[in-house]
Amino acid sequence: MPIRTYKPTTSSRRHASVNLNAEVTRKRPEKSLLRPLTKTGGRNNQGKITVHGRGGGHKRRYRLIDFRRTKDDMPATVLGIEYDPNRTSHIALLEYADGTKRYILAPIGLTDGVTVVSSGSGAEPKPGNCMPLKHIPTGLTVHNIEFEPGKHGALCRSAGSGAKLSNKEGRWATLVLPSGEIRQVSVACRATIGQLGNTDHQNVKLGKAGRNRWRGRRPKVRGVAKDHACHPLGGGEGRSKGGREPASASGTKSKGGRTRPRGRWTDARILRRRKSKRYGQLKL
Repeated sequence: MPIRTYKPTTSSRRHASVNLNAEVTRKRPEKSLLRPLTKTGGRNNQGKITVHGRGGGHKRRYRLIDFRRTKDDMPATVLGIEYDPNRTSHIALLEYADGTKRYILAPIGLTDGVTVVSSGSGAEPKPGNCMPLKHIPTGLTVHNIEFEPGKHGALCRSAGSGAKLSNKEGRWATLVLPSGEIRQVSVACRATIGQLGNTDHQNVKLGKAGRNRWRGRRPKVRGVAKDHACHPLGGGEGRSKGGREPASASGTKSKGGRTRPRGRWTDARILRRRKSKRYGQLKL
């Protein structure tokens, strides 16, 4: 089975689970597509901490992912599915007919030896093929969707995610996103067919604090335990948050508050907002 649990030999093993990565078929990454990845520890160029709770973690190398898929009308063969430490989804190594190798996000159903293609004029709608939304039949699930034509894919790139192409009318295609939001993007935007793999990623339980440290996540101090000058919930005599809602150190609400700025041109293309678990449908 994809998720493995162990006997509770220790308190950390009792609640921990491990993803077996059953889809992975290739162990060694392609050296020509690796780049160094330096750590910042949450600090900016002045050495000041701008993001708290970052630091340490296992050394990684960045895998160059082809989010654009602009090598049109040239078939590519899947050499293997690999684990990527920099993202939740798995990646697939492609070798094109001219010998070029590139990484793409691996959807469900993509295996070794399968041929995929990217085309601006339409191709067979099977998992892994990339084309503009105007050539994709309605009702299919897509991922790695562009916000603007010619820009790299930005929507639905995490493990198990995928948007349903529900309608096409004129210049706009309607997508139902995993969050429940219904959004319109241009039919000239490219997308890749299929739902991303590694769907069991959300079921993994770390089980102990050490596994978070391996990922580069350090412990965080509670806001109510800080001084009033350091956090909106800090200060006071005794344990008290002052009656306000939970928030970050910068004042951003933790449970359903607005984080997206107003006035963006894409606001007009949102037909239905995503829903919040606490406040219902958000009004941003």
